[in-house]
Amino acid sequence: MKTFEQDLAERRAQHLYRERLILDSPQATQIHLANETLLTFCSNDYLGLANHPQVVAAFKAGADRYGVGAGASHLVTGHSRAHHALEEELADFVGAPRALLFSTGYMANLGVVSALVDRHQIIFEDRLNHASLIDAARLARAKVQRYAHADVAQLQRRMSAQQAALITTDGVFSMDGDIAPLSELYHLATAHGARLLVDDAHGLGVLGKNGRGSFEHLNISWAAPVMLMGTLGKALGVFGAFVAGEVALIETLIQRARTYIYTTALPPAVAEAVRASLKIARAENWRRERLQSLVAQFRAGAAQLGFKLAPSITPIQALIMGEASVALEASRRLRAQGILIPAIRPPTVAAGLSRLRITFSAAHEAAHVERLLQALAAIKPA
Repeated sequence: MKTFEQDLAERRAQHLYRERLILDSPQATQIHLANETLLTFCSNDYLGLANHPQVVAAFKAGADRYGVGAGASHLVTGHSRAHHALEEELADFVGAPRALLFSTGYMANLGVVSALVDRHQIIFEDRLNHASLIDAARLARAKVQRYAHADVAQLQRRMSAQQAALITTDGVFSMDGDIAPLSELYHLATAHGARLLVDDAHGLGVLGKNGRGSFEHLNISWAAPVMLMGTLGKALGVFGAFVAGEVALIETLIQRARTYIYTTALPPAVAEAVRASLKIARAENWRRERLQSLVAQFRAGAAQLGFKLAPSITPIQALIMGEASVALEASRRLRAQGILIPAIRPPTVAAGLSRLRITFSAAHEAAHVERLLQALAAIKPA
């Protein structure tokens, strides 16, 4: 058996060693790391709400009213009026009958899948699904069929031969920024009597005229058998997650989802902060409009420079570099110019597809994008 030291040394040699950054500032387009001030293009704070004064004020007021901890699980004494109000507001936002709060998106996906599927049933999952959906199927000990990324035809052939209990997919894929073919997946699920779980962590708040996510962007109204998972720490800038769906689904999860039952509830102050953030996200469409403008500016500039980007209209723009060492070096050279974009390497992405995952926030300005393009031009191979 390898020692810990040997394993870590191998990771370093393969350019796969991961290190944490220690921030001395709030989330923003510019952050402070010790003696560095860096312009960032790597946060999931898509709407620029993580340090919004109204959201911070709501968090403080929530702490004053409810304290700083929930004290127990939702099913004991941890479910506050703040939690309940947020669930109702989230359900209304996405157009579903009910919603249920979870501590994280990871826990939400694990809770839903393990509660609804067992080892005798089949889950079909997109090959590029988030790790939480992959691990959820493992926890359920279900039979898993992975279909090629967004390949509805392949999925249809496989579902015609086997009875599926569940289809799982990201709404917006976190490393490439493309959007799942949700309409086709919905019709397949309905036709075969399966449920459809959509992890819309990177679509919620960002896509659609009202920010309701990937379904709204594709002009699809919520309907069973869809189950929507959304996170509260990306576009909404706070923390937590929820699952939205039919009433019976939510009641079933309350009874059976272990990651809901056996964990302390989110601090009520967090719920109050999300409620404030949600109001801003619903009211200020200019944030989504600015994101669209910034993405268009960047893609046009990157094309002029000869960079090849993954196809994406979302704030996630993947610049594929190839080998991990190449992506690391590109990240290092950008940081030397005052721009922070960490390299994304295996196992997060497949070998040979290491990249700079460039993300935009409504807090960015056109001048920031121009500075990024100039920095990329300076590191582009001759």
